[in-house]
Amino acid sequence: MVVFLIRACIFLASAALGLWIASLFVDGFTVTASGFLVAVVVFAVLQSILTPWFQSVTQRHANALTGAVGLVTTVVALFVATLVGDGLTISGTSAWVVGSLTVWIVTMLGTLILPLIFLRNRVEKRRAAA
Repeated sequence: MVVFLIRACIFLASAALGLWIASLFVDGFTVTASGFLVAVVVFAVLQSILTPWFQSVTQRHANALTGAVGLVTTVVALFVATLVGDGLTISGTSAWVVGSLTVWIVTMLGTLILPLIFLRNRVEKRRAAA
């Protein structure tokens, strides 16, 4: 249970970081302060639900597309997040393309790097206690 909560927090932090960085660097990709939390939660929950589903569908029917699952689910989750509330607005084709790539890369790196940081700290604490 603790591992699940840590992973959920890491994914929420990665999603928040991805949306925030995209809003800083991509023209037409806007996240409002008042709707930021809703946009992050909607995006993260959808990403968590859609990824395994898209993964199984592509493995059964289009194995060549398996590598694109993360990017596809990012685009779908961003689209739905723009429909829920007014926290996220993406306007223009370039904002959709560059914003989706930015969010995908940042969340991917975040979910790879943040666990290493937390696990390293946890291992160091255990070594110090022993």
